[in-house]
Formats: sequence, structure tokens, C-alpha cells
Amino acid sequence: MNNRIFILIFIVVVFILGGLLYIYNPEPVEYKNPNEEEPVACTADAKLCPDGSYVGRSGPNCEFDPCPIPEDAIFEDGTILE
Repeated sequence: MNNRIFILIFIVVVFILGGLLYIYNPEPVEYKNPNEEEPVACTADAKLCPDGSYVGRSGPNCEFDPCPIPEDAIFEDGTILE
């Protein structure tokens, strides 16, 4: 009987202390994953490419994607006609 009362008192004290800690904690610690980056929202701009297609913004800096290079603009030696 004494053992049950001790366990019951222990459980009540733990819940009371936990509740007081929850209520009176002035600056709770916010845990963040250091590998997780903040989401970035880019504007819905579009860039008109010389071939008539459009590219949008992407990436963490919201830069425009490169315009596609037409197949006939690449020469055999690897140079690109711009």
C-alpha cells in the first residue's frame, strides 16, 4: 500500500513540475535542422529567349534559367553561335 501511494505522489509531482516548467519557461528553445534551408518563393516572371521560348526563375537566388541552345547553333569544334 505504501508503495502505491509513493508512486502516485511521484507521478503527481512530475506532472506538476512539468506543467510549471511549460507555463513559466520565458524563452523556449526552438530546434531547427541545420541542413534544412528556408523555402524561397520566386516571382512568376518570364524571360523571352532569342528562339521565342520563355524561361522562368528558379534556385535559391531566383535567377532566370539559361535559355535553351538550338542544335544548329553549336559547331563541330564546340563553339556556340550567340
